Amino acid sequence: MRRVRYIFDFSDQLMVSIFKLGGHEGSKPELATWLAREGEPGFVLCEDEKLARFLNGLIIRNRGSKDDEPPEPEQFLSNNMVLRKLKIALNLHADDLIAILGLNEFTISKHELSALFRRPDHKNYRECLDQLLRNVLDGMEKHYRKAR
Repeated sequence: MRRVRYIFDFSDQLMVSIFKLGGHEGSKPELATWLAREGEPGFVLCEDEKLARFLNGLIIRNRGSKDDEPPEPEQFLSNNMVLRKLKIALNLHADDLIAILGLNEFTISKHELSALFRRPDHKNYRECLDQLLRNVLDGMEKHYRKAR
């Protein structure tokens, strides 16, 4: 969440409003605990359910809402789900993600990429490892921050 905030230069107020769109009435002090670095006083790990609410709020902010109510958040978020929600929120296509990964000299084929978005019970499902998600976020930083 801290990375997404940095990539898009979101203010505290905007972060709180994104949480609200996702169905969480947060506050700036609560946000500060999640944005603190691990080991700093006041650091609190953001629970998966809250992160899901933030990502759902980001989708609603960028793409609009399907219903009057925010979607029910997942209780557990895998890297695959985080990647999917970012892809939806930013309206990214396979070529966009491949280009973003290419900014870090990380190559992946369209077939490998599509396997990340399949259902976990699908025979071609592939788990999104931490390294891949990190490379996506690093590439997003290079792509979106360079425009500023």
